[in-house]
Amino acid sequence: MLSIQQASVNYGESKILRNINMEVPDGQVVCLMGRNGVGKTTLIKSIMGLLNLRHGDLYFDGANITKWRTSHRARVGFGYVPQGRGIFPYLTVYENLLMGFEATPKRAVDHQALEEVYAIFPVLKEMRRRVAGTLSGGQQQQLAFGRVLVRRPKLLLLDEPTEGIQPSIMKDIERVILTLRDRGDMSILLVEQFFDFALSVASYCYVMETGSIVMEGPAAIFDEAKAKEYLAV
Repeated sequence: MLSIQQASVNYGESKILRNINMEVPDGQVVCLMGRNGVGKTTLIKSIMGLLNLRHGDLYFDGANITKWRTSHRARVGFGYVPQGRGIFPYLTVYENLLMGFEATPKRAVDHQALEEVYAIFPVLKEMRRRVAGTLSGGQQQQLAFGRVLVRRPKLLLLDEPTEGIQPSIMKDIERVILTLRDRGDMSILLVEQFFDFALSVASYCYVMETGSIVMEGPAAIFDEAKAKEYLAV
């Protein structure tokens, strides 16, 4: 579904990503791990088109999308839950969910998709008239997740969805990712620092260090001791 080939990104004269090669197969969950500041969010933003590659190519469903605008990527099936959630704090929960449909080709409200999200996150239906900025951190994360899921993306990019949320919500996020994985109609690239969480949901893992991929392999046989050497603060 997604192929990243020799991707490099600079901020001015500073090289942040160096010749990244990654694959996210159709219908699978792939996890990218690494300490803060190694370039994980830069890579996600580059995939989404928010940053331009200095070198390399991106392929989505067989098409070279390296030069595509962010809006076009969203309309063909990219979904992005950013680090820090990025909700609209002064809109209601329901209005935030409606914003998800702005990226669909017809920009029409799909009420069935809304009900599917409510079934996944019942608290969003209970609080649909609440102003989003008054929700807890975990509830805001569920809202950010739901806002993307209403349009049934083909590729879901999750940037540290467990950051700063309580364990009970982490279990909800884990449950949702596993449900989406089992459905098999969505590819997921997950950026995560919690090693155990990553291995519980992913089929394949990458570890990044100073802008390069230094380790990769199937989650089922991933070398935990070696990986934690790169993840330790």
